[in-house]
Amino acid sequence: MTAENPDPRIVSDFLDDLITVIPAGGVGSRLWPLSQPHRPKFLLDLLGTGATLIQDTVARVSPLSERVMIVTGERHADAVGAQVPAVPAANLVTEPSPRDSMAAIALAAALIEQRWGTAVMASFAADHLIPDGEAFRATVREAARVARDGKVVVIGIEPTEPSTAFGYIEMGDPLSGEAREVAAFTEKPDAETAAGMLARGGYAWNAGMFVMRTDVLLGHLDRLQPTLAAGVREIAAAWDGPERADVVARVWSTLTKIAIDHAIAEPVAAEGGVAVVPGSFEWHDVGDFDSLAELSGAAGGTVAIGRDLPVATVAARGPLVVGGTKPVVVVGVDDAVVVESDEAILVTVRSAAQRVKDAAAALADT
Repeated sequence: MTAENPDPRIVSDFLDDLITVIPAGGVGSRLWPLSQPHRPKFLLDLLGTGATLIQDTVARVSPLSERVMIVTGERHADAVGAQVPAVPAANLVTEPSPRDSMAAIALAAALIEQRWGTAVMASFAADHLIPDGEAFRATVREAARVARDGKVVVIGIEPTEPSTAFGYIEMGDPLSGEAREVAAFTEKPDAETAAGMLARGGYAWNAGMFVMRTDVLLGHLDRLQPTLAAGVREIAAAWDGPERADVVARVWSTLTKIAIDHAIAEPVAAEGGVAVVPGSFEWHDVGDFDSLAELSGAAGGTVAIGRDLPVATVAARGPLVVGGTKPVVVVGVDDAVVVESDEAILVTVRSAAQRVKDAAAALADT
């Protein structure tokens, strides 16, 4: 079975006009030292399940669409290809350098049109955890239905708490089915603002999941970011031919470095062109060791991931210990986090998990 030659038992589940794009970028700096520039978060089996985050993502989307395309950095291409061999090599699109999410998604859209014509494109990050694949796919099918009519569709996640770690979507007037207009997007709020949003209702987390027709996306980009639009079209036209390397070397670095939220979602929402389909499925960003500990059940006792040696506690509760080649004892520290990789050892507590992003720089300064 491959992503373009699927198991015939699940062909009937495909959306014939849907192509899935998986942007696989970002290091995951809050998961240092597990996640490194040469070993980013999406290549890791964070929960010790035997599957990495990108493997889970491909498995989750494969029943939706016959074609799956992954956009990742050149340095990670071999590792991605080895982890998800069902995705054809031709559908592994490599970036010479990071240019943020808009360039990656726009290049995928331009390549889709170049190869297969206009299609509905669904973009999902490679490093999210969604345990209920069926509920996720049902939501994507509803989003694709709305996208066929020309809307840019974002899937909104039902909030479970007033989190300050995510952006928010303010849902407006009802459209057809489950879809609603997007009234506004809000960047990551402070705790008071987030609590107020949940109290008022009508808000969803923005998980960066977009579904739209390729011609709609590129049409908006032509208006709003014409240099970027022209650049990805030029690269896509050369991608499958002998001029690819020269064109990429000349054009890629000139593309505007901007996120899809700022380039498309926010301005198009202000014009009434963005819809949200609420998703009630369980979703996790696994953005730091606090969230990893919560997912692993550390609040109920000791959790050890990626290690066979013992972990003991003395007057301490809920430690998370990841990796390592020696026994570990945590004394007098609640919610401790101890992480060992080949490169370094991290010792922190869950309440300081967001500050881990500065750990690599602190080590470099010593």
